[in-house]
Amino acid sequence: MIVGLTGQTGAGKSTVSDVFAEKGFAVINADIVARKVVEKGSDCLRKLENNFGSEIINPDGTLNRKKLGSIVFSDSEKLHLLNSIMYPAITDEIKNQIQNYSESEKKFILLDAPTLFESNTDKLCDIIVSVVADYDIRKKRIMNRDGITSQQADDRINSQHSQDFFIRNSDYYITNNDSIEKALSDTSEIAFKIMKSD
Repeated sequence: MIVGLTGQTGAGKSTVSDVFAEKGFAVINADIVARKVVEKGSDCLRKLENNFGSEIINPDGTLNRKKLGSIVFSDSEKLHLLNSIMYPAITDEIKNQIQNYSESEKKFILLDAPTLFESNTDKLCDIIVSVVADYDIRKKRIMNRDGITSQQADDRINSQHSQDFFIRNSDYYITNNDSIEKALSDTSEIAFKIMKSD
């Protein structure tokens, strides 16, 4: 069974993902996959450089994520272009990892993907779980986590779907505002329900 975990930036997907991992789920982290597909010398990185310019490449040949982010998060056309390059590469690698876990007889796989719906990888999942949190809480979290400005945080948040979208399109959702204990408890309960239903 493949469970898709998604939600808004700063909502706390990592915390929720850790709970599923503790319950025995094999975890595929789409952020890690995204870093893998743009490693130095990769086809995907070459495509990004061709479309966004050499200024997104660090002197050591790696991707300058901050520079790329500053280009795409405030321009919807450029964000769409980025996604059209990244999503196919990410999806192919996710499918490979799902296949590997399936062959090793892992019963429960968690696909932790912030862009689950945008990349259409939700179609690979049997169940969708979203993590949501209030705007101001998410903004503060991502400013602290990523060392970005208030405007950059707003741009990132506003480039994503609304909280209502995630709730409507999920089988389960977890609210992760102030009470981490409640979020962890809700996550454990959902993981148990999923494991019991299979």
